[in-house]
Amino acid sequence: MDDKARASLKEKINEEIVRIESSIVQLLKDTEPISPENSIGRVSRMDAINNKSVAEAALRSAKIKLSKLRMALSKIDNNDFGNCSNCKRPIQSARLMFMPESTRCVRCADRR
Repeated sequence: MDDKARASLKEKINEEIVRIESSIVQLLKDTEPISPENSIGRVSRMDAINNKSVAEAALRSAKIKLSKLRMALSKIDNNDFGNCSNCKRPIQSARLMFMPESTRCVRCADRR
């Protein structure tokens, strides 16, 4: 990976981290407990509980992705960054731009 591609990827990772951190803030609001004294109907309450469950799953997923992005950012200056952790071949640059947290090439990821 050349320096220009590495700088571009760093910028992409930083933008993605900022985006995910802001979505985590919103998801934390969406996962707040639903007060039992809310004067909403039974169906609306069930819908609110379901939406809360969906938001909790999205929050878990966002936290995992944020952790992986931070890890990728911390390792981006290593010589072996961008190489597949399984076959040691270079990961396609398009894959890294789309999923900067990728540690495996498409072929090895499909085998998983």
